Amino acid sequence: MLTLKILSVLLSYPQPEMLNALNEMAEIIERDADLSKAPKKALHSLIDSQRGIDLLDCQERYVALFDRGRFLSLHIFEHVHGESRDRGQAMVNLQQLYQSHGFELTVRELPDYIPLFLEFLAQLDSREQAMQLLRDAMPVLSLLGARLAERGSEFHAIFDALADLAGEPEDIDDIRQQAAVEGEDETLANMDAIWEEEAVSFMVAGDTCHTQTGTVNPITITPRDQILNASPGRSL
Repeated sequence: MLTLKILSVLLSYPQPEMLNALNEMAEIIERDADLSKAPKKALHSLIDSQRGIDLLDCQERYVALFDRGRFLSLHIFEHVHGESRDRGQAMVNLQQLYQSHGFELTVRELPDYIPLFLEFLAQLDSREQAMQLLRDAMPVLSLLGARLAERGSEFHAIFDALADLAGEPEDIDDIRQQAAVEGEDETLANMDAIWEEEAVSFMVAGDTCHTQTGTVNPITITPRDQILNASPGRSL
């Protein structure tokens, strides 16, 4: 479970503490008996790529990769609901799950931010529950990993490790095919049109944040045919 914490740190915005702990993180990964040899090797390569790099350069590389479009957004529900009203309810459900386990958010991040989600899983007492929640999110996480691999980014190692721990989704071949053929992320180029379109859907009347009762799976993923056929930036 400590490996999930390491993966959370590696996927977070770079901080001095992270760069100073690279050796310790590498040792923990190497000792994890649940990780296969190939994911371990890829994670070591990712860690090595950050050694000796100036913090500002490391942060600039991170922003250029994850914050310049929607293809590589680190928010799970961005890839499931886009900006539709369903995303708000999914956020509420996920935050309620965190709170039910005594996990209070102390940072200004949305509940579906992947590093935050992984940190939550790392702190659960039940490994079985953590792995089930991780499996529920794997369709999105596998898509991100495939997109990073297509871009030649060593950050794909994080998502490969998650797949090694939780297992790949059944439609992994379709996911990889999507990543291979979808082309460039044109979010920035089309931002004005995206904002204009989504402003209309955001103003639709109705209660978008009511609390559901009963058992709710907060990481319920939209059927894959919807994700595969959706364009980033459009409501599903």
